[in-house]
Amino acid sequence: MHNSEEFKIPFGPQHPALKEPESFSVALKGEKIMGVDIRLGYNHRGIEKAAEERTYIQDIYLIERVCGICSHAHATCFIQAVEEIANLVVPKRALYIRTLIAELERVHSHLLWLGVAGHEIGFDTLLMYSWRDREVVMDILALLTGNRVNYGMNTIGGVRRDIDPEQIQQTLKAVDILEERTKYYIEVATQETTIIKRLSGVGVVSYDDALRLDAVGPTARASGVKRDIRADDPYAAYAEISFDVITDDHCDVYGRTVVRVKELMESYKIIRQVLKNLPEGPIAVRAPRMIPAGEALSRYEAPRGEDVHYVKANGTDKPERVKIRAPTLANIQAVKHMLKDRYLADMPIVIAAIDPCFSCTDRLVSLSHIDSRDKKTITWPELHQFSIEWHKQQGIDFTQLNKQLEERLKKC
Repeated sequence: MHNSEEFKIPFGPQHPALKEPESFSVALKGEKIMGVDIRLGYNHRGIEKAAEERTYIQDIYLIERVCGICSHAHATCFIQAVEEIANLVVPKRALYIRTLIAELERVHSHLLWLGVAGHEIGFDTLLMYSWRDREVVMDILALLTGNRVNYGMNTIGGVRRDIDPEQIQQTLKAVDILEERTKYYIEVATQETTIIKRLSGVGVVSYDDALRLDAVGPTARASGVKRDIRADDPYAAYAEISFDVITDDHCDVYGRTVVRVKELMESYKIIRQVLKNLPEGPIAVRAPRMIPAGEALSRYEAPRGEDVHYVKANGTDKPERVKIRAPTLANIQAVKHMLKDRYLADMPIVIAAIDPCFSCTDRLVSLSHIDSRDKKTITWPELHQFSIEWHKQQGIDFTQLNKQLEERLKKC
C-alpha cells in the first residue's frame, strides 16, 4: 500500500470481466485507479521454442495456434519470412487468395470484438446481432478453407487450396449480406446514445501518446495515427488493391469502435477487388525441404494491429530461431496509460478496447541470481513452491485453499 487511503486489488487471472486469463494488480484510491501493474506470463505456452524443434511445415500449423482469431495472420507472417529466406517467388493467384482469407478473417475478428464490446457495457443485443453475422463469414471461411477456425490455408510457396467460380459467387453473396448489416452497425455506433455516452472519454490516449507508446492497429488509428502495414509496407496483393486507411480523432474507446466498424466496409471493398481481379495460374511453387541459412523479418497487419515474425534459418529443415511480436504486446503499455485516473468500472471495456489476445502475448520471465553465475533449471515442484512463496509476499496465502482442495480430492 502506498498510503492509508490507497490499496491494491488483483484483477484476474480468472475474472468474469476478462475473456482470457491475465493478471493485473490495480492500485485504487476509492474507485479511482491510481496505477496498474500488468503481469505477463500466466498463459505462456512456449510456442516460439516449440517451433525451433519442428520442421517448417509443422510450424505452419503450430503457429496458427498462436491465436485462433488471427490464425491466418500469424501463419502468413511466418511463411513470408521463410519464403524470403528461401528466395521463393509466390504465384500471384496465391497472393490474392491469401489476401482474400486475410480480409475475411479481419471481418470475423472485428464482428467478434463488436459483440464483446457490447457485452462489456451491457448492450447484449449488439452481441447477439454481431455474433449472428459472424456466423456468415465463418461459414464462408469454412467453404474456402475447410475450417471455421485455424484455416490451414497456407503452405510454403503459396496456398494449399484453390477457389472455384461457385465459391466466388457464394462469397460475394455473403459480402452483400454483411455489408448491409454493417451499415446498421455504423448507424448504431454513430447515433446510439448508449454507446456514445458510455465509451466517449473512456480509455483516452492522445496522438502523441499513441506514438510514444508504440500503439498499433485500430488502437493507434483511433488516435489519428495513420499507420497500416497493408498500405505502408504492402505484402500479398495489397500493393495492387485500392482501399482507405481508416482513422479517427476521438482518441478513446468510442473512436476505436468507429474505426473497426468502418474498417469492415473497407474489407468488403478489398474482398470484391480480389475476387474481381483474381489472376489465373498456379497456387503454389515447389519449396525446398531444407531452407538455406539466413534470416528475415516479416510484417503483417493483423486485425488487432501490426504482427511481426522473425525467423532465422541454419540450412536444415527446422528454424534456428523464431520470434513473434503480437499486436497485443505492442498495445499493452497503452492500456496502463488509458487506465490512469479512470474508474474501476471502466477497466473491462478499456482492456477489451485493444481487442487483447493474451495467449499470443504472454512471455516467460527468466529469474537469475546476481550473485551467482551458475545456471539452474527450475523443476515444476520448485516453480510451484516459488509461486506459493511469491504470492505470500503479496499478501495472498493459498495454504488453506490447498488443504481444502486436497481434502476434496481424497473424498473423490
